[in-house]
Amino acid sequence: MNTFPLRIGTPDGLLFEGDVVSVSCRTITGDLAILAGHINYCTALGMGAACVTLEDGTRKEAACIGGMITMMNNKCRILATTWEWKEDIDFERAQAAKKKAEELIAKGGLSDREYMLAEAKLHRALVRMGLSSR
Repeated sequence: MNTFPLRIGTPDGLLFEGDVVSVSCRTITGDLAILAGHINYCTALGMGAACVTLEDGTRKEAACIGGMITMMNNKCRILATTWEWKEDIDFERAQAAKKKAEELIAKGGLSDREYMLAEAKLHRALVRMGLSSR
């Protein structure tokens, strides 16, 4: 299979560097899959599950929360706001964050900004929980 170089980083540093067969993730306009030879492309990342397929066929899953992805000259770069490998997700912590966000929303009386933040926290917790329970 054809491969291409992938680098994944966050503001905290480099998380992955190596040749991969594919990478798929959620963008702000929908799901995206990149294979070797993909056209040059740049877009903002959304909030959702991501998957990297390594040369040996191993699949590494992660929760990706925002950032950017580029594919330029057959080199892919991801700069994510948050990137958590599936094995690093703390299910109980995500469950507690979900409960807290749901309680905040149910309580009401939030400003538009507070409501949007609570909704984003709920979505982030659901992404993490969904990935860690697979």
